[in-house]
Amino acid sequence: MALKKAKIVVDRGNKKEDIEVLFNPTEYGMESSNHYNWEKVPGLSMPVGQFVSGNTTTLTLDLFFDTYEKKTDVRDYTKKISGLLDVEKELHAPPVCRFVWGSIDFKGVVEKVTQTFTMFLDTGIPVRAKLKVTFRSWYTKEEQLQNIPRHSADRTKQKMLKQGEELWMIAADEYQDPGLWREIAKANRIDNPAKMQTGKRITVPRLD
Repeated sequence: MALKKAKIVVDRGNKKEDIEVLFNPTEYGMESSNHYNWEKVPGLSMPVGQFVSGNTTTLTLDLFFDTYEKKTDVRDYTKKISGLLDVEKELHAPPVCRFVWGSIDFKGVVEKVTQTFTMFLDTGIPVRAKLKVTFRSWYTKEEQLQNIPRHSADRTKQKMLKQGEELWMIAADEYQDPGLWREIAKANRIDNPAKMQTGKRITVPRLD
């Protein structure tokens, strides 16, 4: 069976580009976490946790490049990777990429690239390099909403504000996404979420 080479698929909006690595990585690491708001409550031995949101997943790996036999500048290859940090003129942002290798298909943006050059020609031209690349997962709000099961998003609810309760807390509880508090504010014509009275009855709208 032929060796399957890892590649980075770059989405530049109007076109896609495949960047093949010279050597497959020997390992990669993935890190995921959640963000909680910890509230200290008098009389309790520990804080009460309130789920706020999930954090993005990161993929970190080392890529090796060697052009010694060809006697060419290895930066001709490495700049294709480091260039993924640059802002695209059409997108006004760095491009979204996919790291594809075997069973892994990781969609994200390149967040960090560290280049180390370890071999040079007599002329000083580098011919061997190691790149530590960090990708951070990237999905639009619409893509995330499609993938999150929501028990309360299919119908409208009525809630009464408790003391200290804020719209982002309700959005986190009802939609599992605190960033959707604006949907609640819009449905209730709330201009200033910081000035809301305890006991006020509000509508938690159905998500389209």
